[in-house]
Formats: sequence, C-alpha cells, structure tokens
Amino acid sequence: MAPKKVIITCAVTGAIHTPSMSPHIPITAQEIADAAIGAAEAGAAIVHLHARDPKDGRPDQSPELFEPFLRTIKQRSDCVVNITTGGSPAMTVEERIRPVVAFKPEVASLNMGSMNFGLYPMLGRFKDFKHDWERPYLEGSDDRIFKNTFKDIAGILTKCAENGTRFEIECYDIGHLYTLAHFVDRGLVKPPFFVQSVFGILGGIGGHPEDVMHMKRTADRLFGDDYRWSVLGAGRNQMAIAASAAAMGGNVRVGLEDSLWIGPGQLAESNAQQVTKVRTIIEQLGLEIATPSEAREILQLKGADRTAF
Repeated sequence: MAPKKVIITCAVTGAIHTPSMSPHIPITAQEIADAAIGAAEAGAAIVHLHARDPKDGRPDQSPELFEPFLRTIKQRSDCVVNITTGGSPAMTVEERIRPVVAFKPEVASLNMGSMNFGLYPMLGRFKDFKHDWERPYLEGSDDRIFKNTFKDIAGILTKCAENGTRFEIECYDIGHLYTLAHFVDRGLVKPPFFVQSVFGILGGIGGHPEDVMHMKRTADRLFGDDYRWSVLGAGRNQMAIAASAAAMGGNVRVGLEDSLWIGPGQLAESNAQQVTKVRTIIEQLGLEIATPSEAREILQLKGADRTAF
C-alpha cells in the first residue's frame, strides 16, 4: 500500500502576533505573496492567508488589501489558497467575511464557536512595541470574546453556500466538534469535513498529548470517515503536535501565524523554514507530503479556476 499523503497547510501571517514580535512577519502584499510562494515551494499544499495594513501591520480584512497578493500567488504557484473568515477577534463578523465573499476561494477558515482568546500573556515576553495599537490589542484580550455564535456560523455558511468554498473548520475545544456535528445535522456542512484542531491557545484546549488524542477520538466517533483531520499547535507546541498527529494519520498546519519559533529561543526566519522542518519530520516517519493537486483530490475542492481572483 502506498504511504498516506500528508497535507501541509502554512498560515502565513495571521492576526495573533504583532509586527514588533518578529522582524520576519510578512506585512505588505509583496511580503505576504513571497512568503506564501516560498512556503508552497518548500512543500505546503495550502496557504492560509490574512491581510495587514502595510503602514503599521494592523490586521485588516479589506478585500483591496487581499487582491494584490492573491493574484500574485495564483500567477506564481498552484498551491491551494485558504482565506480567513476569522480575521481578528476585534473585528465584526461582517468585516471578517468580506474577502471570502469577494474572492470565492477554494478553502476558507471557519471558527466553530465563541471563546475567550487570551493573547495577553504575550505581554510578559514582549515589552517594546513599534505601533500604538499593539499593546492595547494584547492587553484587551483578557476581556474580549472572539464571537462566533450559532447565528454567525450559519450566516457564513449560508452566504458561501453557492460559492463552492470548502471550509477549514477550526475547532479550539471539544465542544466545537459538537457544534460542527450540529451544522452537519442541519445540512449546512457537507463531507468531507476539513477539521483543523487547534491546541495551545489560552481559552481553548491545551497542548498535552492526551488533548490531541481526545480531539481525535471525539472526531472519529462523531464523523467517522467523513472528515479529514489536521492539527495546529500554537507556539512551542507547534512541531511536537504536528509530529504526533502525522504519526496518527493526520495532516498538519505550521506558519508564523501560529508560532514565531523554529526552536527554543530561536525565531523562525520564514514560513518556508517551518514548512521545511515539518516536512522533514513527516518524511522521517515514512510518510509523503501531498501536492496541491493531491490536496484538492483529498479534500474534494472545486479547483483554482473557479475562484474570483
């Protein structure tokens, strides 16, 4: 039997970390495009994309900021493009969904529940900030709900129902798997479900190996063969969780959105560096990485020719 193909997703820039935390976070459209293409060349079949204001690095869901790097990536790479509907916890749902509605990507992320999204512990590690929005953004997370109500989720699913976009369903806790099951029962999500289990964010499930196993056991029981499992380990959890999940038959996500590090105390210099490291781990397990065309087949995606960019 041929080895299972592992899909690597790379989350290129995100909204968790601020520009002052690492000089390697891509900010401008050209930086984001180059980072995504570099990650794809290193082995990522999917690139997960946010946009930032090029002046100060603030997370921004304006479609006009997405369009330049979306077009560049499509011209230079065959990778699958995954656009966020998470945006930033400080945004409204209406703001967050704008680029997905406009560009109709093959994949979009979708958070499966409201939660306390605690970023404020980062203030203990990072003291100096370049921009006036950064410190308040982190400080305010101790009293900020990342809002994803049942109505919000249903609205996103309904608005995208005719676009053929498949969702990377982000589950930060066990209850989020049951929320997904609820929307499956309502007929708003169709298999195969691309379930991204997120570990190590304060407010969600932890990063212990038992947490990883509990997520997988629950998803197996709820969805059987109807889902494709992937994992995201935040911060120092990134590579350990990726390795354990790949060994259990899962797919993996890395990238500077999820972790700034390549090793203890060592900043990753690029998204491609993290992709290369996790690819090495996967291949040392005797597994193979999926190409973009194989990822499209595994996830039953509509194809890049049916997007609006």
